[in-house]
Order: sequence, then structure tokens, then C-alpha cells
Amino acid sequence: MMEQCKEKLNIAMFGQKRIPSREGGVEIVVEELCTRMVAQGHNVTCYNRGGHHVSGSEYDSKRLKEYKGIKLKTVPTIEKKGLAAVSSSFFAALCCAFGKYDVVHIHAEGPAFFAWLPKLFGKKVIVTIHGLDWQREKWKSGFGSKFIHQGEKNAVNYADEIIVLSKGVQDYFEKTYGRKTVFIPNGVSNHIERKPQIIKNKFGLDKDEYILFLGRLVPEKGIKYLIEAFKQVDTEKKLVIAGGSSDTSEFENKMKELAKADKRILFTGFVQGQALEELYSNAYVYVLPSDLEGMPLSLLEAMSYGNCCLVSDINECTDVVEDKAFVFKRSDINDLKNKLQDVCCHTGKVMKIKKNSSEFICKKYNWNNVVEETLIIY
Repeated sequence: MMEQCKEKLNIAMFGQKRIPSREGGVEIVVEELCTRMVAQGHNVTCYNRGGHHVSGSEYDSKRLKEYKGIKLKTVPTIEKKGLAAVSSSFFAALCCAFGKYDVVHIHAEGPAFFAWLPKLFGKKVIVTIHGLDWQREKWKSGFGSKFIHQGEKNAVNYADEIIVLSKGVQDYFEKTYGRKTVFIPNGVSNHIERKPQIIKNKFGLDKDEYILFLGRLVPEKGIKYLIEAFKQVDTEKKLVIAGGSSDTSEFENKMKELAKADKRILFTGFVQGQALEELYSNAYVYVLPSDLEGMPLSLLEAMSYGNCCLVSDINECTDVVEDKAFVFKRSDINDLKNKLQDVCCHTGKVMKIKKNSSEFICKKYNWNNVVEETLIIY
């Protein structure tokens, strides 16, 4: 086994939108890694995008220069669709190339396009592939698609090590490029359950009265299947769809139109802080109906709050839950409807799964272990 390096490292990270922020899974991962690395005495600098929060400027936080010991630097960003990630990643890579860093850690395939730049200046480069981003609906054609495909290839060609979050992605890199990668899944923390206060006042939600989806409102999350299925379920429980749109609100508007005839379906918009904790804490069942995932952090979080989960049968979900959740056939509205009806009618089954959910997931996916394994790679 490799010995962990005891020296204090100068580490740079980019590829996230901004930290501190919950704009997506990447931001959560970067924050969890960096705060723990700083606590161990390493110097960490994160290069944040400029511009506004993905769910709207009302969620913008102050531009900090430091957060929990992490140095934060904001790079120039062209705030146009498709150019924000490209422009911010270029300037971040440039700063990393000229900065005094031992390791440059790049997150996601698009930003990895610029892996050659710090490499050219003698830096050690690590790339974490959070998922095969070119499979996502918004990157299936045009310039964005070409950019992300090339980012994947540049990761293969220039990164000293590639970290992947699922065995499926590991197999993909082996078969497609003959490139070995390191499998380090995401972690999760123990969470204290909260009584329904904010969600009761704001949305009229009480404990076990609702089924929850929480995530970005994008096509690959399977929200359309969930709405179609739930409309056919005989229950007084509500369906809560929590999360903001990504880039444009076109898809979100379509989903609201699809759901508007059913008064049981509630869209909360983007949530964070105590409201988010309350939603996780008081859900009857958490549903993740995705067609495509990298490593679903919302699923890990939902289970860490002791939730019973119902997930699509894609490997990225079933590898996480094992036999500790209910599973339906991906994109099959009828199967999803039947499973939803089943959990609504059989409270005992749901409570049995809730009992073991938190302990199981927190033991299986631990952030401290993730950080140790990452530092060994460094």
C-alpha cells in the first residue's frame, strides 16, 4: 500500500462554480475535500467562477476571499450560455499554471479541457470525472459537446491521475482509452434530523406527509416520469419537487405545466440551509428517478437523514443503495407508479427501510476516508 505523504502540500482546485455553494454536486464535493485538507494543514486555493448563482441572483452569496481556511479567488467569467464554464476554466488553469502549487485538481470533464496548461508548467494534475457530461441533454450537440469530449480526451492525455466516482465510468475509460483510473466514490456526513418549522410555515408540509425529489431540474433526472407516475397514484400525500433550474427555466416551466392539474404536486424552487435539512428530515420517501447520474450526492444525503429511498435501476443508484431501498425500472412510468402506490399503501415496509438507512450509508461512504485516499493520490 502507498504511504501517505506527510509534507504539507500547496493544492489548487477548479471546475466548481463557486464555494461555499450548493449549486450542484461538484460544489459540495470540492467544499468537503478542501475543508478537511485545510484541517490537516495543507494550503488549498479554490478558483471560483464570477457571475451569478445558477438558480438566480437572489441566491448569490458575498464574494469571500477565505472560507474555513480555504483561499478563494474569483476568475473572470463570460456570463453567456456555454461560455461561463469555458472562460472561467481557462483563467483558472492559467492562474494554476503560474501559481506555486504542488497539485492542481480539476473537477469535471469540461474544465479538464485545460489540463495541459498547468501540466505544461510542471504541475502535477489530477482530474476527477464526476460523470460522463457529454451524455447530459444540454451537452448532446454543438460546441459544448465537442468541448466536453475533448476535455475527456485531455484528461486522458495530460492528467497524472484520473479519479472516477463509479465503476461504470472506470470501465468506460479502460475500454475507450485503455486508461487506468482510480475509483474513489463521494462521501456523506451524519445529519441531525430537524422538525418541520420553515417547511410547515412556507409550504404547509408536515412529517411523512410528502414524497420528495431534490435536485437540479434537468431532463436526465427523470422528473417527467415522476410527475406522470405520481398523477396516477391514489394517495393524499404530496409530491415535493425541490431544486432550481440549470441555465434556463424552459424545462422547469414544462414540468410545472405537466403538473399543474394535480394540486398535490408542489415546486419549492431552490432550497438551502435549514429548509433543505427539514425537507430531508421529514420526507416519507425520497425518490431519485434519474436516467443518468455520476455519483448521486442527494441520494447519499437523503439516506444519511434516515430516508426510505425509491431509485431507478441505473448502476450509479443501485451500487449506492444495495438492498436498502426500493428500485424501479429506469424510465418506466408504469413500474414507477406501481412502486409509488406500494410505498404509499405499506407504511411498515417504508419504516423498516428507514430504520437502517442512515447507519448503512454513513459507514459505507465516509468523507474522511475519501480525503485520505485523495491525499494518497497527491
